[in-house]
Amino acid sequence: MTIRTARDAVAASAGYLRWLGFRDVVQPEERSASAVDLRGPGLVAQVDPSTRPTGLRAVECLWLNGLSNAATSVCFSLAGYTPEAHERADGLGIPLFVLDLTGTPQPVNPPAGALLAAGAP
Repeated sequence: MTIRTARDAVAASAGYLRWLGFRDVVQPEERSASAVDLRGPGLVAQVDPSTRPTGLRAVECLWLNGLSNAATSVCFSLAGYTPEAHERADGLGIPLFVLDLTGTPQPVNPPAGALLAAGAP
């Protein structure tokens, strides 16, 4: 799936999460201020389709949302991550993926590689 819009990025991420074994992955109809774009049983995921690298605050908010929902947190970004966000995600165990313009997610940190290797918990 070629990424042309934010909706394409969310759809590609949802398809990838399903491929990893997460079930019933959906985009909530009502979007909250938490910026969680996808949910499923035991899953919260954020998709950042902007042209700026995803920052530390976004990673920390995603982690807190996952923690409060007892869910795995996963982050997708088109533009990559700031060094601070990458470092914090590594420390918190949050898988980070970068979407290329063909819609193919690439793992960019050890937790993402582990999720790719093992699939959904």
